[in-house]
Amino acid sequence: MTQTVTLQITGMTCQHCVKHTREALEKIPGVESVDVTLEPGQAVITGDTRIEALIQAVKDAGYEATGN
Repeated sequence: MTQTVTLQITGMTCQHCVKHTREALEKIPGVESVDVTLEPGQAVITGDTRIEALIQAVKDAGYEATGN
C-alpha cells in the first residue's frame, strides 16, 4: 500500500548531505519518490516500505532521523 512518510533529519549541513540522504533513501525497495530539504531538515518519502527501513537508511548514511 502506497503511503507518504515524513522524516525529521538532523546532521545535514549542505546540499551534498541532502543528495547523499536522498540517494540512500531511493535505494530502499518500494520507494517511489523522495524529496529531501536541508531546511527544515526533512525527507518526504512516498512508496510501499516500512518506516524503520527508511530511518535505518538515513542512519547508515550518517545522519539521525525520526518519523511519523
